[in-house]
Amino acid sequence: MTDKNSKGFSKAFSRRNFLKGAIGVGAVAGLSSLMPIDLGKKTVKAGTDYNLGYDVFRNACPRNCYDTCGILSYVKDGVLEKVDGDPKHGFTQGKLCVKGYTYAHRVYSPDRIKYPMIQEPRGSGNWRRISWDKAMDIIAKKVLEIKEEYGSTLPIAMDKYSGNFGILHYVVEGMMSSIGYTTRSLGTPCWPAGIDSQNFDMGAIYNSDPEDMANSDLIIIWGANPAWCSIHTMPFIQEAKENGAKVVVIDPIQTQTASKADTWLQIKTGTDGALALAMAKYILDNDYIDKKYIEENVVGFKEFADYLRKEVSISWAAEKTGLPEKVIIQLAKDYATTAKANIWAGYGLQRHINGGQNVRAIDALGAITGKIGKPGAGVQYAQLETWGFNYNAMVQSPPSGSVGVENPDGSMSNRTVNINNFGAEVLAADDPPIKMLWIACRNTIDQHPDVETSKKAFDAMDLVVTVDQFMNETVKHSDIVLPCTTLFEHPDVNASYWHYWVNINEQAIDPLYEAKSDLEIAMALSRKMNELEPGSCTFPTDISQEEWLAKEFNDGIYDMLGIKDYNELRKGPKKANLPTQAWSDGNFRTPSGKYELYSETATKYGHPAIPSYKKEAKASVKYPVRLLTPHWKYGLHSQFQNLDWMMNMDSEPEIEIHPDLAQKKRIKEGDLIKLSNELGEIKAKAKLTGTVPKDAVVAYEAWYKDSNYSVNDIVKATPSDMGEYATGSPGLAFHDNFVKVEKV
Repeated sequence: MTDKNSKGFSKAFSRRNFLKGAIGVGAVAGLSSLMPIDLGKKTVKAGTDYNLGYDVFRNACPRNCYDTCGILSYVKDGVLEKVDGDPKHGFTQGKLCVKGYTYAHRVYSPDRIKYPMIQEPRGSGNWRRISWDKAMDIIAKKVLEIKEEYGSTLPIAMDKYSGNFGILHYVVEGMMSSIGYTTRSLGTPCWPAGIDSQNFDMGAIYNSDPEDMANSDLIIIWGANPAWCSIHTMPFIQEAKENGAKVVVIDPIQTQTASKADTWLQIKTGTDGALALAMAKYILDNDYIDKKYIEENVVGFKEFADYLRKEVSISWAAEKTGLPEKVIIQLAKDYATTAKANIWAGYGLQRHINGGQNVRAIDALGAITGKIGKPGAGVQYAQLETWGFNYNAMVQSPPSGSVGVENPDGSMSNRTVNINNFGAEVLAADDPPIKMLWIACRNTIDQHPDVETSKKAFDAMDLVVTVDQFMNETVKHSDIVLPCTTLFEHPDVNASYWHYWVNINEQAIDPLYEAKSDLEIAMALSRKMNELEPGSCTFPTDISQEEWLAKEFNDGIYDMLGIKDYNELRKGPKKANLPTQAWSDGNFRTPSGKYELYSETATKYGHPAIPSYKKEAKASVKYPVRLLTPHWKYGLHSQFQNLDWMMNMDSEPEIEIHPDLAQKKRIKEGDLIKLSNELGEIKAKAKLTGTVPKDAVVAYEAWYKDSNYSVNDIVKATPSDMGEYATGSPGLAFHDNFVKVEKV
């Protein structure tokens, strides 16, 4: 290793015996914020403001997570030695999650992809290093060849999602636009059914400040597990508890959050809407509705009330949900009679074939009791109010004369395929067929459902290019891999889809080895394409990354954050100047301007006008056990779990199974078991636990280093009921998959 970055990399390992996992470079970051750390000069507490000769930078975690944490990175001699939480961030308050504290290990992981490489043939594992110029030459020539053969760039498809949510990473879309009209994966696998629901009901996804939960007297956490997936919300929930609030968790699994609640209701999976509608029926029958609020702010109450009277009963809901009638009645009464009653509708409950209708039913509880827009109350799901950037890097014009899909008005546009059925739709695309894939911020093969179909789609390509940091399953099935920077190696800005804080992300260290940011890659491709064929790419190449960052800001963002220049964020994160309670002004963004229990927009997309029950998915005789695939505490989709620290804590996957079901199958703790269905099978050791339903198994989604384990091998691309209106494609019913369970 002779170049500058290689020396820095080498220094990082030697200085603190990094590979052995000793307390040192990066490793100090994993300790509790209260644990003393020996940094060689004196002992301090993590999170303490100290000066030991470090250059300190502000960063933001860009992962697909509620919390979007504020990070301080400590750099010495060009080496990232430590990460910690930023105490100036009012939501994350100077703390990171277990995953965040491993960031230095991610940067300096020996498994990190260091150089552009080509694999010949694809899937063989026969990789060799190539230069950036050679990589760009191969890619650019293929783009121009496709354009010449098919008369357009539509045979080039992009699959990109949330591997990095920094605003500048939308440059990937901009790069695609700059070469012409292409094929794009459209939609989102995570939350679209709930987004549609709240758009039909309120006109947008817009939750109250989650910090306001501290003021609630009743918090219902419905289908969310913040103890694992939003740890920085937990202190506000705990503060409410200390002030006398009651916390109720509704979940099929006794999650860590459920274990901390006053009440855990183990609802039958997928029947959340039945519970919400029964609560609404009780509230209506007992005259707990807020007549004044309904009259002033709600349309469609009569139609909804008629439906409840005719179609819903407590006994029906008890049979559906598995909850006793008295429990449903008590929950409804507690909710209706508690002024500061707050519902958190999590993403888990909308990952069903009836997920959107489930969320609409839950939203309705807030509407008929007048709790929306009130302190400590409301129905929380997500928000995008703080995302009003320019997306300048994303909005690029295609070259003159580019051919795309012709619209009715004669204009041209990109072709789209459903991100949630990507493999099948890529294979089915015709006139023209798809011949090249560009994968960024996405582990397509491991994270898409129906893995085998995705592999077939890759096999059918002329060229597959993946931009990544680690040799995951998608990279293994690519022709060219381009190494990309970590968040510490490029500038950016990040907003949360949950809290109201916005973070700058400063470049703290030089890129390791030959890694480039997505922005730098876009400029490199543009240079090469225009070198080969002048005018073939419109992406600018003479703007620095900091200049690109400045272009993303506008007066609206500045006013919201109370700043005049984005550089002010270097002094600390800023909280958006938004009402603490969403919809407190009563100005909903629906066509009527009111909360719409009756939504004509919903009917235009094939849904019932009012919140109503859609039947839940049920098991078959052949595949009698439901498969639940929640997020894992040591990883985020296919990120983090592959790192050394995480592998030390959790070296292999397990399948959680209830002791009663295990006894029927003659399965004991630690036995190797197989889950199978129409798509395929997965194998892992059994973990017996009473925290999971008796009719389900739990297999967490994660990518383990040197393992072929992927829950998506047996997850079908079954759509949820909603998502098309707001995101372009329906969501995924991740939790409506069923399997056969066998001891191996």
